[in-house]
Amino acid sequence: MTHVPVLLDAVLEGLALGLGSVAVDCTFGRGGHTRAMLARIGPAGRVVAIDRDPDAIRAGLLFRDPRLELVHARFDALGAICEERGLVSSVDGVLFDLGVSSPQLENPARGFSIRREGPLDMRMDPGDGEPVGAWLARVSERELAGVIARYGEERRARRIAAAIVRERPVATTAELAAVVERAAPSREASIHAATRTFQALRIHANREIECLEAALPAAVEVLKPGGRIAVISFHSLEDRVAKRFFRAESREVPGPRGLPSPRRPRMRVVAARVRPTSCEVAANPRSRSAVLRVAERVAE
Repeated sequence: MTHVPVLLDAVLEGLALGLGSVAVDCTFGRGGHTRAMLARIGPAGRVVAIDRDPDAIRAGLLFRDPRLELVHARFDALGAICEERGLVSSVDGVLFDLGVSSPQLENPARGFSIRREGPLDMRMDPGDGEPVGAWLARVSERELAGVIARYGEERRARRIAAAIVRERPVATTAELAAVVERAAPSREASIHAATRTFQALRIHANREIECLEAALPAAVEVLKPGGRIAVISFHSLEDRVAKRFFRAESREVPGPRGLPSPRRPRMRVVAARVRPTSCEVAANPRSRSAVLRVAERVAE
């Protein structure tokens, strides 16, 4: 399957990059958004593309574009990456395209897919952290239920956790999907019973929410006034983090009575909830759950 960047036109409109712009793509993937950014910024522009997945970095080497710099790292290192390159308060646009990418889902060896059997890995960087299968072999039932409930928003988390602990070791994606399906069959024919559990385990293994919570404040710091942040999320947990952050940063902090505010708003919300069109969903089913939010740095 060809990788299709989600909400591409809306992202380009939201970031509003021009000739000579400097942009950071925090989730390079297979470079669909980056390629479009490079087309907008002209010969004097620059894109720093970050990805924790070494496969994505290898794919990016095929671009052979001197305006593009690839960085193998988690995006919560955004502040340090930009500081090392002298880009603090100099960036025009920062993009986060969250979640798992199509190439990761399509490769059974990565362990992300419910429908393709492979080892229970789910690490976005196979060289960093513990595979999901190893964690499942030792985690307590209580902790596992908490992870499934928190990151999967799964109401039957206790039942699912009990089944996994009872039937472990669970070595493959197909085995895990079957255990979950037996414990808590799906109530919707179009949604696999293990969808929320797989989501929860992946988010936990990669510390996805914690990384986003650390990266958003760093993104504000690297932006110049008028620079913009765009966040594409695919489930409510990620979207809630972005929504609350942008809302907080766009409010003035009240000062003591009679004294000036200690902090003026740092951001202005540009786009609150952009969804894909029906045409885009038809062409790219992965986009159906995507939500885009955009905010702009304002002068303090």
